Amino acid sequence: MLYIQIFLAFFIPGILGYGGGPASIPLIENEVVDRYGWLSVKEFSEVLALGNALPGPIATKMAGYIGYEVGGIAGAATGVIATIAPSLVLMIGLLGLLMKFKESPRVKRLTIVVRPVIAVLLGIMTYDFFFSSYESVGTMQSLFIGGISFILMEKLKIHPAYVIAGALIYGAIVLS
Repeated sequence: MLYIQIFLAFFIPGILGYGGGPASIPLIENEVVDRYGWLSVKEFSEVLALGNALPGPIATKMAGYIGYEVGGIAGAATGVIATIAPSLVLMIGLLGLLMKFKESPRVKRLTIVVRPVIAVLLGIMTYDFFFSSYESVGTMQSLFIGGISFILMEKLKIHPAYVIAGALIYGAIVLS
């Protein structure tokens, strides 16, 4: 039963997450944190940060890690398979159809409608992460890390992976 839950926790966001990783992350959070309770919001945000720091698709890395934590090696394999299965099936089955209708006005309108929904989902997730960090480390630490991250990425144009790694190191040294 556990492996079926792991499969569903990553398969459903894979099917519903139109637009890839950024769209499916809030859906994965809903399954992993709210529905099954395998991780807290703080733990999920740490897994997300770690997944962002590593190369490759984030949903697959998160599925492997969370699946391993919940169900060992078989859980990791189940999570990864569940994450890639929707894309694989759709890619193989619908590639010809997509190429036929890629210039369709309806497809273009669908994309325009879906983008704000993804933005709202990401905003809600950011809000949850901020208040989770606020509760665990305090206002000053949260504002400091957020401010420094903003300056490093926007003003100094440092790659986000390095900023995330730096924040992880800072948190490990200062906040432990």
